[in-house]
Amino acid sequence: MSEAVRFHFDVDGENFTSAGEASVAIKKTLRQMGFSPDIIRRVSIAMYEGEINMVIHAGGGKADVTVDSEKIEIVLADNGPGIADIGLAMQEGYSTAPDNIRSLGFGAGMGLPNMKRYTDSMDIQSTVGKGTTITMQIRIA
Repeated sequence: MSEAVRFHFDVDGENFTSAGEASVAIKKTLRQMGFSPDIIRRVSIAMYEGEINMVIHAGGGKADVTVDSEKIEIVLADNGPGIADIGLAMQEGYSTAPDNIRSLGFGAGMGLPNMKRYTDSMDIQSTVGKGTTITMQIRIA
């Protein structure tokens, strides 16, 4: 791949049922581009968890994916409330999801840990009251 390929998605925070549309679109695109099932699975899981988090906690956001010859980079950015304690939020099972979200089967506190588990690197930048940007990379070369 000589030039990076970029994709942009708006994640609608008002429509819970549309959460995951970006990860499904990327999954299809990566399959068409000939990526291995393992890479596609890792990207799909990390992206889906991020989308769900943006819908549950931040009222939506933006997802940008860049594919180049060495890696797939996913940048998720929102203008939500921010994460007050990133270390605590990274603990499996910790969740601030409201009861109505938990009753739908979400909010189990596995989103951020799964995002980290399925990527080769993950960086979280968050400011309380301003929002969060998460950058994840999955090496392909």
